[in-house]
Amino acid sequence: MSAELFLEIGTEEIPAGFLPVAMRDMERLMRKELETARVAFEAIRTFATPRRLALAVTGLASEQPRQELSVSGPSVKVAFDADGNPTKAALGFARSNGVEVSDLQQVETDKGTYLFLSKVEEGRKTADLLPEILPRLIANIPFKKSMRWKDLEVRFARPMHWIVALYDGVVVPFGYGNLESGNLSRGHRFMAPESFPVRDLASWKEECERHFVLPEPAKRRDIIAREIERVAHAAGGEINPDEALLDEVSFLVEDATPIIGTFEQKYLQLPRELLITTMREHQRYFTLIDKQGKLLPNFITISNTRPEDPAVVARGNERVLRARLSDAMFFWTEDQKVKLESRLDALKNVVYQAKLGTSYEKVMRFRELAAGLAAQLAPADSALTDRAALLAKCDLETGMVYEFPELQGVMGREYAKIEGEDARVATAIYEHYLPVEAGGDLPSDNLGAFVSIADKIDTICGCFGVGLIPTGSADPYALRRSAIGVLAILLDRGYRLSLVELVGKAVDLLSAKLTRPADEVKKDVVEFIRLRFVNMLTGQGQPQDVVDAVLSASFDDVIDANERVKALAALKGREDFEPLAVAFKRVVNIIKGGVDTPVAPARFEADCEKALHAAVQDVAKKVAAATKAGDYATALQAIAGLRGAVDAFFEGVMVMAEDEAVRINRLALLTGVARLFENIADFAKIAA
Repeated sequence: MSAELFLEIGTEEIPAGFLPVAMRDMERLMRKELETARVAFEAIRTFATPRRLALAVTGLASEQPRQELSVSGPSVKVAFDADGNPTKAALGFARSNGVEVSDLQQVETDKGTYLFLSKVEEGRKTADLLPEILPRLIANIPFKKSMRWKDLEVRFARPMHWIVALYDGVVVPFGYGNLESGNLSRGHRFMAPESFPVRDLASWKEECERHFVLPEPAKRRDIIAREIERVAHAAGGEINPDEALLDEVSFLVEDATPIIGTFEQKYLQLPRELLITTMREHQRYFTLIDKQGKLLPNFITISNTRPEDPAVVARGNERVLRARLSDAMFFWTEDQKVKLESRLDALKNVVYQAKLGTSYEKVMRFRELAAGLAAQLAPADSALTDRAALLAKCDLETGMVYEFPELQGVMGREYAKIEGEDARVATAIYEHYLPVEAGGDLPSDNLGAFVSIADKIDTICGCFGVGLIPTGSADPYALRRSAIGVLAILLDRGYRLSLVELVGKAVDLLSAKLTRPADEVKKDVVEFIRLRFVNMLTGQGQPQDVVDAVLSASFDDVIDANERVKALAALKGREDFEPLAVAFKRVVNIIKGGVDTPVAPARFEADCEKALHAAVQDVAKKVAAATKAGDYATALQAIAGLRGAVDAFFEGVMVMAEDEAVRINRLALLTGVARLFENIADFAKIAA
């Protein structure tokens, strides 16, 4: 027999960003609780609005299954004294299991005779377990920030006002903070604040909608998407696509009424990103475009209520937006009175980081790094790269970026265009901040790529150099994101360079700021980036052992390492890979680092030695040519061809021969085999 569990936690408004994560965590925690309690179930669904988190478990078993247990106790020597009387160990074991000592068995094992108890444990009723499970579930839901309220000890994202807990339609009784569970939910805070009874999930959803609450996030999102499109088309435009904003707004409201507003045409002369940012980030407005993709002087806001007169709400939002756009227009006009380059000197008074100096010092450091990258990878772009680096941070001293920090880079690009800077330089000022998130847009040009890499490497090395190293989930300077950004740009642009040399140069430029030994900083930064590369590649689906094997061999050239990973992953996909890996791992394990003694063919005692030596010489030529061309698939294919000769060698001779000269010669031969692939991958790390 199975039934349904329904739980709803009613609260004050929870921040929109908390809710999707909380839904996932509730499902995870409930799944873990039921699996630990051995209570079968069919499915778990979660729901959220700003004022409620809810969960439903369907197909929930009515009780735990009974189980037969064999419990091991103390040894007989410990359990009984010399006279055969039970000791505290035996008495305690029996008491903890609810039996008498006479009910215990003595069982012979390899380690001696031990007390055992075989018993059947009847399953508890689910209805009896839930009053224990649900309060624990609520208490364990993690939030980025939580709070206490009144004089209570419990914490939650926001103060709680009601709890609905029903199993098979019957209230699951428990207390949490100052609340007792029941069957009463509440409607929309303003339009239907009264309570209503709940019988199950179906009745809850039905009653929520009757009380102006759309409880299902996916349905709420679909309604909003459909409604804003309808309103936009009615106004002669289209919605400027913004999936992230749609996701956020769907968790800001319980009911959804679209309201369209307008702003003055004169504000359309402001940069597109500025207008969108002002409406999106500060007001959560959807923007409208025409068929050519140009912004229209309209916006759509989603009201959490159904106003009697939408025009009144529209005018209120228009007043708020007009004030912000008026400020933006003022800064836009005033900023253009001062050239970007003239603002560079002001960065000398801006502290970038207390231990790392000013923003001006940072610019000078990554300017030199960027120049080095340009000289190495695209000498023709050196002058423009230097110009882009010099101007990259100048917009930090503009009034617009001071008021709208999220527009750094954007405003630098726009002001550079107005001042007649080269178009590539203007673009680079914006693109040097890219990528801003995992999987985000990357620089489209060498200039932006060089300055971005240089800026990010300086940030990582600087923070490591003064001990500001990420720990656990704490990464206040976003160093992980910077490292991933560097790797993504290198892979995207196909830049072949030495990361070790780049890090070394960055650390050298920071020498006056370091509070740790330079060599230690360089080593730590390189390893930090390597671990980010491991995560990146495994996140793309590459086998963990293949990535570890390749990057352990070397990863200084990211492009080269990526090609080796792909080649080895392809080789591992072959049906005959396992015995091949076993053979090469055996080689690595036997030589233990190898010997530097040249192979002496005169000391060969068996044909299998001669055959392996000849095969190694032949394959070495093929591998050298293939690796020089970056063709690791061909190189590994050639190395794989050695397997037969290696197997025959191990079957035909004893490597660790008593004769020292013969033994060293055989180890030298195997060292030659290992040297073929040691710069490609560490086969010892391959899971065979």
